[in-house]
Amino acid sequence: MKRVSAFSVFSSKNKKGKCADEDTPKIKVSPGISSLRKTSSTPTVAGESKTKKLLKVLKGGSLRGSFKGSATKSRQSILPDVAMDSPFIPHGGDPDCELTSIKSDSVKKNGSNKPPLPKKPSRKDKKKIQLDDATDKAADNDENTNVTNYSGVKRQSPRNEGVQENGLTRAKASKSSSDEMELSPSKNDTAMHNMGQDKPPRAKVSKGQAKVLPPNISPSAKHLKKKDKSYAEEITGLDLSGVGNLNADEKIQSCSESQVPTVMYDSTAEAKRAFDTLIHPVTKQTFFREMWERKPLLVKRHLPHYNQGLFSTSDLDGILRKENIQFTTNLDIVSYEDDKRETHNPVGRAYAPVVWDYYQNGCSVRLLNPQTYSKSVWTLLAKLQEFFGCSVGANIYLTPPGTQGFAPHYDDIEAFILQLEGKKHWRLYSPRSTSEMLPRFSSDNLSQEDLGTPILDKILEAGDMLYFPRGTIHQGRTCADAHSLHITVSAFQKNTWGDLLQKLLPSALQSAMEENLDFRKGLPLDYLNFMGVVNSDKDCPERVDFLSKMKQLLTSLVSYAPIDAACDQMGKQFVVDSLPPVLSEGEKQCSIHGTGEHWNSEEHGVRGTVEIEPDTHIKLVRKGVIRIITEEDQVRIYHCLENARIFREVEPQYIEIQAEVAPAVEFLIHNYPEYIPVDSLPLDSLEERISIAKDLYEKGLLITGDPLEPLYDTSETDDNGHL
Repeated sequence: MKRVSAFSVFSSKNKKGKCADEDTPKIKVSPGISSLRKTSSTPTVAGESKTKKLLKVLKGGSLRGSFKGSATKSRQSILPDVAMDSPFIPHGGDPDCELTSIKSDSVKKNGSNKPPLPKKPSRKDKKKIQLDDATDKAADNDENTNVTNYSGVKRQSPRNEGVQENGLTRAKASKSSSDEMELSPSKNDTAMHNMGQDKPPRAKVSKGQAKVLPPNISPSAKHLKKKDKSYAEEITGLDLSGVGNLNADEKIQSCSESQVPTVMYDSTAEAKRAFDTLIHPVTKQTFFREMWERKPLLVKRHLPHYNQGLFSTSDLDGILRKENIQFTTNLDIVSYEDDKRETHNPVGRAYAPVVWDYYQNGCSVRLLNPQTYSKSVWTLLAKLQEFFGCSVGANIYLTPPGTQGFAPHYDDIEAFILQLEGKKHWRLYSPRSTSEMLPRFSSDNLSQEDLGTPILDKILEAGDMLYFPRGTIHQGRTCADAHSLHITVSAFQKNTWGDLLQKLLPSALQSAMEENLDFRKGLPLDYLNFMGVVNSDKDCPERVDFLSKMKQLLTSLVSYAPIDAACDQMGKQFVVDSLPPVLSEGEKQCSIHGTGEHWNSEEHGVRGTVEIEPDTHIKLVRKGVIRIITEEDQVRIYHCLENARIFREVEPQYIEIQAEVAPAVEFLIHNYPEYIPVDSLPLDSLEERISIAKDLYEKGLLITGDPLEPLYDTSETDDNGHL
């Protein structure tokens, strides 16, 4: 039976299914400050004239040195010695993991009669985790995992008998007077930052698929007792332990050239694994049921190396020296002192010595969009955006010891703070009112007087993670004995039901006015005499009838709402704002990104011609790389493959196709991640199947199960060197 596609209706000229689209806003960059430092942040020493101060600078002094009134103040360098181990090499650590789940009366609750969270059994005796290749045996004695309840009281985990779930031991729920959650690490806990996998799965290879290459570890190495993997190793899928003292991106590049991963890649599964690693050891089910958009969560892992490899201070220094980093556009210099936040951005490029001079004088450094310059951050965000189904961003924050860079405030994003180096003292506060819960916009700088009692007052150390919802007021200050480097991963900005309705309602109203006579009938002649704010207190039959009619029209409006079309517009915006996917070397070899026609300088001709055949096995390069929608009576495939790593730097990219071939694209989407032969595409003729496959392949949206073989070699040329 021939499959009927939802896109078969696209050939129709009916416009009522269209949804109003928003223009893609352009990024506006604030103009730089004309002077090296704001006047208010460059104090003049008492008795010193401006002329003397200028002469002092011209003779070799520094305006930055006058910050806080001391030109000689310096701080110990935090850049690691080149002889030190790479941040990608794990250094061990305590397998304990403390989870602090915060609940406050003023924070949104999920029901007043909610039962207490399930408790987890405790385990003693520190042991190295051994993963058996056949089955995982339950560990009898592991470390306790403690959870601090909202009142700040720590309780030991009860020794309950539970059931194994996703690497955590789920205990029976018991009633408690406090809202408390306790999780005991199971046998797999110290290996759980292996993205939720105990060991590499055995992939089944079907016809036309590339064979699965051996994993980085030997098949005979059944146990992971030598060392734990770092976060970057799990995100990139590479073994980075033996590549020397290189920075993060250099290591990934070096390893990716020699360790070609399998092209049997499932981006949906990888996205889930990336998020599992982010919140480990909390399960996704627990997180979204108890914390998401409700309350903060602090995970203290006691594993200093857990977040290493994503980004380091050395990486920041290298970026400042190699890239054209501009103040204000790419980097901010900020300070917060005496309840006042200031920005000290000069104009022009942020040269490394200038940035470090600011840092030495107590200023914090914020690097915007680090995914533009760091492949490890890019890889993480590209996976998380597919998990969340919306754009995911990040900023890097470097703060000197004993200082604070930003005033208390709340944001319009779901924040995941990963502590990379050093430590930082965080204070979180409940929203001040219900209108500030899950806000659509971030707040201005708040004063300390605006804050109440903190609902969380903890120190984050390297390896820890802190999550808090939109609207949570927060501030962080470094301890006197250590600097802090952390990355804030942000998600769900303007990705709400209200945002969907903003796209839906205009289209619904347009369709209703076209099809329903009641929406086109005139208003009562005298409605202004009983409606409006001035008449809101009137109680007359005319007003009652008017309000009743309005409710009737609003109720009937739902039946005209093009919900799928509005969701497609949200999906289009997601693709437009997304990062491009990070392709492995294996994927490049099976796509237009690494194979096909090329110029041969020795033979002075084009070589490597390849063709898509009926038995060529293909699949989309990523599940979330495209969105197929109808606009202006056209079927368009929006994709993020050619997006820049800088947010909205390029115009939206799309391909227009005929409505008759749309079912083939739909077939590829529904069958991901399986490879399918071109001849199985649900189109009438073989010519159409090969044509759409070729079009998608040449746009880089498809990969093949095996690298395509060139049609010609050097032996098939004439005497003049031509084919």
